[in-house]
Amino acid sequence: MTMQLSTSKRWYHRLAYPLLAGVLGMAIGSGVPQAFAAKESAPLRSVGISVADLGNPFFVELVESATRRAQELNGAPVEMIIRSDAYDLTRQTAQLNDFIERGVDLIVLTAADEYKVAGVVAKAQRAGIKVIAVDVNAQGADATITTDNVQAGVIACERLAERINYQGNFVIINGVLVSSVIERVAGCKSALNKYPDIRVLSDRLNGTGSEEGGMEAMTYLMEEYPHIDAVFAINDPTAYGALRAARQAGRDEFVLASVDGSPFAIDIVKQDNPWIATAVQKPRVMAETAIDIGMALLQGEQVQQRFILIPAELAEP
Repeated sequence: MTMQLSTSKRWYHRLAYPLLAGVLGMAIGSGVPQAFAAKESAPLRSVGISVADLGNPFFVELVESATRRAQELNGAPVEMIIRSDAYDLTRQTAQLNDFIERGVDLIVLTAADEYKVAGVVAKAQRAGIKVIAVDVNAQGADATITTDNVQAGVIACERLAERINYQGNFVIINGVLVSSVIERVAGCKSALNKYPDIRVLSDRLNGTGSEEGGMEAMTYLMEEYPHIDAVFAINDPTAYGALRAARQAGRDEFVLASVDGSPFAIDIVKQDNPWIATAVQKPRVMAETAIDIGMALLQGEQVQQRFILIPAELAEP
């Protein structure tokens, strides 16, 4: 297999994000709740958003989409306060406390810790703020919208298993132990458990959800194991780091799949290289649904569906 990865493309080339540039009307995808119209009597003045990593295109798109949707539904400018917590609970707690002190109307967050964030979530709610969790569960949140991460892990690893004829050496590059990552790995393992001739050599290495972490983890795995048939990475940045490490080491005997479905990853998947698939998340749908539900709750409307799973789809060559 010849690796023809373009060296002119890097993750950070996509990260100059104009978070508040332009208010573009975007229709919400099928299969999610109908949009709620904003009422003049209850305008949305400000939204606080705390996400894990603004160096990841997934979170950039999520923030941009939430910004557009809030402006669109409100019909007037909305102050958007955007923060990145780098998977650090202490940092995120400080960010959420700052949102509370500023008196935001709505908080959208990807929790750094599903359970330990509960205290500050409750504090926000006591202050009359609605809290919507996206991507990662957050205990006590008013609503939660995530990818069906178990299903995403299943479809990615089923495809890897198929490509190696249901036998061989398999490694998983894990990540920060938040619900989305835990569920992706669980889904992957549930798919592989059906195939006794697949050996999972490693599933505990933390690639930190980053390109650098993926590169470091893959370098270690290649040194530890002389032959690897398949690699599952928990997100696209991790997979890209793994691919770079393999390229530097001259290793291309394996196939690689991931979860995210960022445009950059899809471009690489279409090239001739080991990265054969990425399970596509829908950050725009996730963000728009979060704003829709948040607006409805602020207006006193009844929202029956408070936990929403959005299926992933596999992108392949």
